[in-house]
Amino acid sequence: MWALRSLLRAAAGRTMSQGPARRQRPPKDPLRHLRTREKRGQSWEPGGPNTVYLQVVAAGGRDAGAALYVFSEYNRYLFNCGEGVQRLMQEHKLKVARLDNIFLTRMHWYNVGGLCGMILTLKETGLPKCVLSGPPQLEKYLEAIKVFSGPLKGIDLAVRPHSAPEYKDETMTVFQIPIHSEYKGEQSCRDHQPAQRPERPLGRLSPKQPSDSGSTENEQHFPDGVSQKMDGRDPSLVVAFVCKLHVKKGNFLVLKAKELGLPVGTAAIAPIIAAVKDGKSVTFEGREILPEEICTPPDPGLAFVVVECPDEGFIQPICENAVFKRFGPDTQHLILNENCASVHNLRSHKIQTQLNLIHPDIFPPLADLRHKGEGATSRVPAVRAECLLKYQLRPRREWQRDAILTCNPDEFTAEALELPDFQESIQESRKSVQDGPAPAEKRSQYPEIVFLGTGSAIPMKIRNVSSTLVNISSDRSLLLDCGEGTLGQLCRHYGDEVDRVLGTLAAVFVSHLHADHHTGLLNILLQRERALASLGKPLHPLLVVAPTQLRAWLQQYHDQCQEILHHINLIPAKCLQKTAEVSSPIVEKLISSLLEMCDLEKFQTCLVRHCRHAFGCALVHASGWKVVYSGDTMPCDALVQMGKDATLLIHEATLEDGLEEEAVEKTHSTTSQAIAVGMQMNAKFIMLNHFSQRYAKIPLFSPDFNNRVGIAFDHMKVCFGDFPTVPKLIPPLKALFAGDLEEMEERREKRELRLLRAALLSRESPQKRVPRDEPPSPQSKKARAQ
Repeated sequence: MWALRSLLRAAAGRTMSQGPARRQRPPKDPLRHLRTREKRGQSWEPGGPNTVYLQVVAAGGRDAGAALYVFSEYNRYLFNCGEGVQRLMQEHKLKVARLDNIFLTRMHWYNVGGLCGMILTLKETGLPKCVLSGPPQLEKYLEAIKVFSGPLKGIDLAVRPHSAPEYKDETMTVFQIPIHSEYKGEQSCRDHQPAQRPERPLGRLSPKQPSDSGSTENEQHFPDGVSQKMDGRDPSLVVAFVCKLHVKKGNFLVLKAKELGLPVGTAAIAPIIAAVKDGKSVTFEGREILPEEICTPPDPGLAFVVVECPDEGFIQPICENAVFKRFGPDTQHLILNENCASVHNLRSHKIQTQLNLIHPDIFPPLADLRHKGEGATSRVPAVRAECLLKYQLRPRREWQRDAILTCNPDEFTAEALELPDFQESIQESRKSVQDGPAPAEKRSQYPEIVFLGTGSAIPMKIRNVSSTLVNISSDRSLLLDCGEGTLGQLCRHYGDEVDRVLGTLAAVFVSHLHADHHTGLLNILLQRERALASLGKPLHPLLVVAPTQLRAWLQQYHDQCQEILHHINLIPAKCLQKTAEVSSPIVEKLISSLLEMCDLEKFQTCLVRHCRHAFGCALVHASGWKVVYSGDTMPCDALVQMGKDATLLIHEATLEDGLEEEAVEKTHSTTSQAIAVGMQMNAKFIMLNHFSQRYAKIPLFSPDFNNRVGIAFDHMKVCFGDFPTVPKLIPPLKALFAGDLEEMEERREKRELRLLRAALLSRESPQKRVPRDEPPSPQSKKARAQ
């Protein structure tokens, strides 16, 4: 249970404008607040903000985790940052660029799963500094993520451990309170579930070469002699945060002062205002004036506490802590846990509801996660969290529900049906499907491809980052890439069936180490353990095919943060290349196990043209079908050769035609380039995915689109029998997103006009810049040649 307690104290309730907060957030300068803070200097005196509220970002559900956002006109704070939090903040317009403090209650992926992506985004926004407060492992966590993020230059990431003195800024003072579980061992805090030990694994994960013999069961669980009590890892520690707002001084009553004859509007009034705001009486013309006569009462420094209770081992330590005993019976309690039923990703529900009108099987409705159990009853005033629920501390203490999301499918449907030509295009596409040739063979449900994330770079409100589920059969599946939020997408797609799906997972392929392709892996591993326990199945390590560089990240996270290595058997992706020689008997055994479990004749990889150690893969099933996945790449001959005569090619199409130079710069493909790769390999069908988030709803179409090409959407589900149908859905898709396509076309025309102007200017400018009495430089010759 993750709870927030707000301590309410008596004070006058008065209405104040929230204007100042809005004035500090101009849309074109997200870092203006930093410049304002610099102008105030270091000599500020705590005077208390006018507006402070707490807002639920994620209510604690399995699909979204638990996170809390705290707002004042001076500062923004985030408490916990699990997977998907950044996506929710982007969707609900909670400004990420304003976060300069992130507080974390414990070192568990449930709380830090979205932190690496959040840090990379903060770095891109230009935020100069962000402070992380919480458990001591945070510093090691930052070192670990540098394995795949790089050196994180341009942002100062400071760690304030729980042992540090209290933190104070313009809004509040924050005290960190360490809480230790009664259970001190590694069993504490593992996913709220009893720990399972895996079956004896076929291999083990370590950056060092494992020994082929003499391994004990303990050594396989903790690779290469890693002891059970790690120096940095402490799952028995939770950090609570006591946050006390600064007292807000009262407002000077100008009219009252004038009535008393005070020198309002002159220099003499300044010391009088300062005195009465500090609660002091003043004497004017022989008369004593009390502060309450010309000043409103001060607003006391309210306090709230953020505390996490992961399991029963923390109940007694929390109840016995002297800090929490100070909170009386009138304290309000906000509960965030899995019993809190709430819609989080409203735009996903809206888009899927509208796509479902086009084809109900290919675009199935999302699961309704709101029907949950009531949970335990509470003897204290308690409110269950909902996404965007607010508790306002200033100017008036109250719950505010006006921003809470309501998911109304009927409203989404009505909006779509009112669009010009939408209903007509649906009818025409259905007639076209019915009038098409009958399938040559009986339609099979498997393999079934479920697109969980079809966007690139960062999670956004409509498209999540890369992940594709391949259901090989009813009881066997694998994931192609596993970006942040993959577990949440599975929950929204399958609802109560998600444990069954996780139980069928045999392997995960990680194409490369960019964060948008692998930072959802750890949550899948942890939730898979929970799923297997709920299904009554033993835990066995999951096969992960990935670049060997993934080992360093997993090992560091395991050593310093949280035990995870017993979940994984790693197969180096390079060992599955066509000409690779596998010298390790353990890896050979793992490869054989992979092929056997998935009923594959071949699982092949090849290096592609993206970053170093980036791979594509091809799956060849025993029944003859072949699925090829490009990962991220520019057009690649090795992929063409590996994918010859593929049944399905899933290829990235990050950018639109006309942006070939940008595609080369970013080592990605354009739409037509991706289609051309499929044609060269003679793929039966091509599904385009991994679109830049500038194409949030739909990408721009190129002239190369044909009846062998489809566009992937999040939560789209296709099997081979759907290939003739998918291209016929393009007209209703164009009708549904006509406004977005028109805007993108306008942007393209403006870009092409700018390029044309630049080209005309570049023809004239070199001659003007080079003096006649000097020979042109080699650089100017090169510029003219280009």
